[in-house]
Amino acid sequence: MTELAVIAFTTFFATIGPIDIAVMFAAMTHGSSAADKKSMAIRGCLIATIILVVFALSGKILLISLGISYAALKMSGGILLLLIGIDMVFARDSGCTSTTDAENKEAIKKEDVSVFPLATPLIAGPGSMGAVILLMTSHQNDLQAQSIIMGAMFSVILITLILLLLANKVQRILGVTGMHVVSRVFGVLLAALAVQFMFDGLRESGIFG
Repeated sequence: MTELAVIAFTTFFATIGPIDIAVMFAAMTHGSSAADKKSMAIRGCLIATIILVVFALSGKILLISLGISYAALKMSGGILLLLIGIDMVFARDSGCTSTTDAENKEAIKKEDVSVFPLATPLIAGPGSMGAVILLMTSHQNDLQAQSIIMGAMFSVILITLILLLLANKVQRILGVTGMHVVSRVFGVLLAALAVQFMFDGLRESGIFG
């Protein structure tokens, strides 16, 4: 179970990217009061948590209704996570874990960024949504394993909230180089996990007998 906890934590940390989000939050809320920043950070994390919990609990129903097999989910989820991992290793922005240029322009004009783009797509984005569905359905009949996965997700969101509240300090301490170092380390780990998901998907697909 310790191995699962490490895998889940690493996956969520990489797909959510608390450090990157904190730096972007500091830039988007420049000029806002400390009280407003705190309110937006808490509200954004709460909304993102609700979104991810809904996806975690409804993933199985969604797959059944769409006729998607678990093997197909592992393959597609593995490919998505691999692309995110590659972008992290090369320190490139990914639409799965960050906002696009158009979204950035819209966010700058907004006084309250808690729902968009903080809650989604920054925290609860395609990467983290796909990850929580993939992990939960991979252990669909094991409540203990699912509890560990949810615990890992909650812990990463809690870390995200703490970093959001300390966003300006994080930005000053780490700088661009520090952010890229952390991103590359977790990118390598995520890429390895993604390949393992794809291997599992191929094995369970029955393609190779």
